[in-house]
Order: sequence, then C-alpha cells, then structure tokens
Amino acid sequence: MKRILIFLSLLALTSSIFAREFHISKKGNDANNGTKVSPFLTIQKAADIAVPGDVITVHEGVYRERIDPNEGGKTKHLRIVYQAAKGEKVVIKGSELISNWKPYGKNVWTAEVPNTLFKGFNPYAQLMEADWFIKTGINHHLGEVFVNGKSLFEQNSLAEVIHPKACPWAVDSASSLYVWYAEVKAEKTIFWVNFQTLNPNKEVVEISARKACFYPSHTGCNYITVNGFEMTQAATNWAPPTSEQEGLIGTNWSKGWLIENNRISNSKCCGISLGKDRASGQDMVVKNPLKTGDALYNEVVFNAVYEGWSKETIGSHVVRNNVIFDCGQAGVIGSLGCAFSQIYNNHIYNIYTKRNSTGMEMAGIKLHGSIDVLIKDNLIHNCHCGVWLDWMAQGARVTRNIFYHNDQYDFHNEVNHGPLMLDHNLFLSKEGISTLGKSEATSYVHNLLAGRTKNYPILGRCTPYFLAHSTRIKGVTKIEGGDNRYYNNIYVGVEGIPDVSKNRQIKNNHDIDCGLRGLDKMKYKSIADGNVFYIGATPYKDEINSVHVTNFKPTVALTELENGVIVKLIFDASIQKAKTQLVTTKRLGKTIITEADFEQADGSPYLFDTDFYGNKRNETHPLPGPFENLKPGVNIFRFIHQ
Repeated sequence: MKRILIFLSLLALTSSIFAREFHISKKGNDANNGTKVSPFLTIQKAADIAVPGDVITVHEGVYRERIDPNEGGKTKHLRIVYQAAKGEKVVIKGSELISNWKPYGKNVWTAEVPNTLFKGFNPYAQLMEADWFIKTGINHHLGEVFVNGKSLFEQNSLAEVIHPKACPWAVDSASSLYVWYAEVKAEKTIFWVNFQTLNPNKEVVEISARKACFYPSHTGCNYITVNGFEMTQAATNWAPPTSEQEGLIGTNWSKGWLIENNRISNSKCCGISLGKDRASGQDMVVKNPLKTGDALYNEVVFNAVYEGWSKETIGSHVVRNNVIFDCGQAGVIGSLGCAFSQIYNNHIYNIYTKRNSTGMEMAGIKLHGSIDVLIKDNLIHNCHCGVWLDWMAQGARVTRNIFYHNDQYDFHNEVNHGPLMLDHNLFLSKEGISTLGKSEATSYVHNLLAGRTKNYPILGRCTPYFLAHSTRIKGVTKIEGGDNRYYNNIYVGVEGIPDVSKNRQIKNNHDIDCGLRGLDKMKYKSIADGNVFYIGATPYKDEINSVHVTNFKPTVALTELENGVIVKLIFDASIQKAKTQLVTTKRLGKTIITEADFEQADGSPYLFDTDFYGNKRNETHPLPGPFENLKPGVNIFRFIHQ
C-alpha cells in the first residue's frame, strides 16, 4: 500500500510539472500553439487536447460555441481547469446574432437564416417532448428568440404573431406580447417576430443555435473546473429524472466537477445539470405510458445501481458562488448524478417565469437522489419552487438558505424516507407554501417559517431507501407520513388567511396550515418541542414546550437589493419563553424506515450550538429560530450574495 501511495504521489507530481496552460483570445487562431503570446481562437480547440493538470484560460470576449470536453481530470487535485482570465468578462453563448430583419407588417418583422448556421442541430425543427412535460396549447420547440437578452414567447402560427394575446400565466404578462413563429424549410429557417415598437435592426437580436454552452457528449468526464464565465442562451430540452438531463452547463454522469463564480442564464429549460445518464433509461414514461411513473423511475434507480452508480464513481460535485437566473425549468437539476454534492452560496432567481408550458421539475434547485447532498447559504427567490428534493434525499441537509417570493413552495419535500435535515433556513414566501411535506423522517431545527405549511402521506407510490451514506438499496416502500422532528422553530401566520384554529383551509382533503396541524393524521408519530407559533399558526397535537401567541402579530418585511436582501423582523418577548434545549444527533434519534441516525454526510453527529451567522448559542436555553441574537422589538438582518 505504501508503494502504491508513493507511486500515485509521484504520478501526480509528474503530471503537475508537465501541466500546460492554454490561452484563448478573440484575436487568436486555432493554428497557433495556445500560449499567451500565440493563443487559440476557440475554447473547443483547447478542450480537444487538454489532459489532466492542464489549465485553459479564456480572455475577454463573446465566444459563440459549445464546449464539449474530450477528457476530464484524474482526481480532485489533478483536474482540467477552464477559467476566465482574472478581471476579464468572458461570455459563452449558445446563440447567434441575426441582423437582416425586414418589415412584414405592423410591429412584425421577418428574417431568413441558412440551416448551415445550426451545424446539424436546428432547435426550431425539434419539439420539446419528454417525461412530465405538458404543453399548454403551444408546440414548443427547443429554440428561442432573444431581444436584448430577454427571451420572447413562441406561437403556433403567423396569425398569432400578427395578433398576439398575452399569456395569462406569465409572471410578466405584458412581455408575452413579444412573440415569434418559425418555419423550417429544406435549406433555410424563416422567422416572424412581433417586436412591438422595437426596431430589431437597432437592437441585439439573437436566436439559440446550440444544445448547450458547456456539456460533454460522453459520460465519465471527471474532475473538471469551470470558473468565472458568463454562459447564456442554450437550447436545452426538458430535463425529467427519467431522461438524460442536459443543461446549459452539465456534468453528464461524472464525478467531481467544480462549477463556481459563473453567471448562468436563459437556458430554455435547465441551467446547471448534475445528472442523469441515458444508459439507465431515456424518456421512460413517453415510451411506456401504461406503466406508472414511480415504477419506471424505480427501474431507472435499479439500472443505475447495476451499472455502478456509487460514491466512488458518480457525483460529489461542488456548485458554488454562481448567479443563476431566467431559466425555463430549473436553476440546478440532478437525477442520481447529484448525489454526495454540495450546492452553496448561489443566487438563484426568476426560474420558470414565462409559464407558457407546465409539467414537473420546475424549481430553483430540483434534485432526485440527493443522497448526502448539502444545500446551504443560497439566496433563492422569484421561482415557481425554491428547493424541491424528490425521491431519496437520504442524509441531505438544507441549511442557512433564504427563500422569498417563490409562488408555489419554498421547500418541497417529496416521497423521501429520511433522514433529512432542514436547519436555520428563512422560509419567507407568503405567495405560496413555506414547506410542503410529502415525506417521512425530516428534522426541522431553528427555522423561521413565515408562510403556509402543508403535510400529507403518499400511499400510492413506493420509493427506495439505502444503507447510510451509500447507494446500496436497502428497501422500497410507500410514504405513510410522520416520524418528523420539529425543534426550536418559529411559525408565523400569513396575512389574509383566517386563523386556522377556527377555520382551516382544506384543498384536496389535505390540510393547509401555517404550522403543524397537518401532522395530526399521519401514521407515524412526530416529535415537536420548543417551537413558537404566532397568530394563524397552529401546533402539532402532541407538541410539548411550545408557545402559542394569539395576541401579537409579528412583522416579517423584505427589502430587495441588487445582490441580496434586508430582512426586518419585529417580535415580542414570546420568542424568549419557549422551553428549549440544544439539538443533537442523540436527541433526534433513529428514523423508523431507514433505521438511520440524523448525522452529517461524513458520519459526524449534529450539534446545533451555533446560529445562522455562527454565533454561539445559549447551551441551556437556545433561542428559537435562526438567530441567537433575535430580540423583542425591531431586528434588521442583511444578507449579501458575494
């Protein structure tokens, strides 16, 4: 063993000694040697020849290409690094400029482009068809038309372009009057666009022309770093868990990527993809609609295990410090390939805002199989759903995230058997539901919830669970509900909802509350201790040591900044009256179904003795909610995404 370690160390040292740095410049030439004084013109040229240890530095400019890495790194210390030159703006676009627009009628212009522009992939000839994608009257193609960086709305006919109607579901309904239609001929594609009062020959008009900006065409491209780019306008397909999930940037079934410090926007569907592969199943529901979706996805999971899905081979990616916005389906998505990853300090917003289609999988972060995944310190707002952990979120932790203005859910917890940890989050969306629980064995510790809550079992679907910290399947069963833990949280009722202790809102026979009343009908008993409930929020029937305040209405107010938010909280002295204790792994106990401990991904125990900011908590009487220094009266907290 010692000899092997020495050999590997020498190999890594040798590789680093001979590592090269390639430079890319808009003034370069692919016939050059790629040095700083003789740079390449395209990023792909370097991607074709890079080997583990190499660094590819891209200098300022707009690069209209798809990077398809030929090879990946060998270890987390022996990577292939793609980076923007320090202090320089590097933009990778999946689009092409169109400038030959001719007037067609009132507000309508037309342009023709040769099909050779698309180099074998014409997104206007390919309909979006995938599992759990639902058209709403539009034959959606993968292509988009952009004006000054903003995507327009596709229509089915030229007549609908001439006489546009606003999409009633769009977040910005007025913008849906900017519409387009395209026809693909043998040698050309013709566009008709209603630009309203804009002259397209005086604006920046682009059409998407590539599937992705950075995505390997083959699996197993491990240990790649992508750092500091702006990437935008890719013609990605719908990304369900039963199909290959192609993102504007994606890992394509690999291990150990580091995606950091990027600005990612205007993906037709998904911004960053951490999975899945085609080999375990592709468009399973479309191909076999007679089977249930849960049966087909269980087949995918078992196929992936048979093919070697494990911590040693797949996942363990890091997605950090990115800004992700204006994507049509999801900001970050993953199915199985996301396992053991970390997603932190990202700013994710304006996801699924056009809403001229529908389906599933729409969220700031949407993951299937998020085993031991860490999601922390993210700012997620103005999305359909903030974080949606669906199937097998065993050992995952969601901590210190801020959610607001998400119109469906801040957190959607679907068909998981636990253990799953949510701690020190601010769930502040009043438009939708703070937390939707359709799972078991989830711990909620020191959170602030200022919106509705909803909890119910899923008896008709069976999902897998695993041996702790692994992909070894232990069993498959339905969701009976309950077996949750709720310690030291603050629940605040929502304006406009009647006090649910007197008049609960019921939808589809499921309880919508602002507290924990929905747990009362679950099969498994939950534990709730040390929580504070304000007007409109109700405790669990077996709650102990809770404080239920009916004569004071707290204030939870937001002020948005360009890259952050200021939160104003006004509470009374009730926050100091709950009988609380520090929360530990020992106190949380074992889960019923998975028979596992609530512990961190590395197997170390939880000890919640610090707050959202890392301040030391009172060891005998920690304050409920995320902040140990929360006091009666006015509190101002500032959150900035760096």
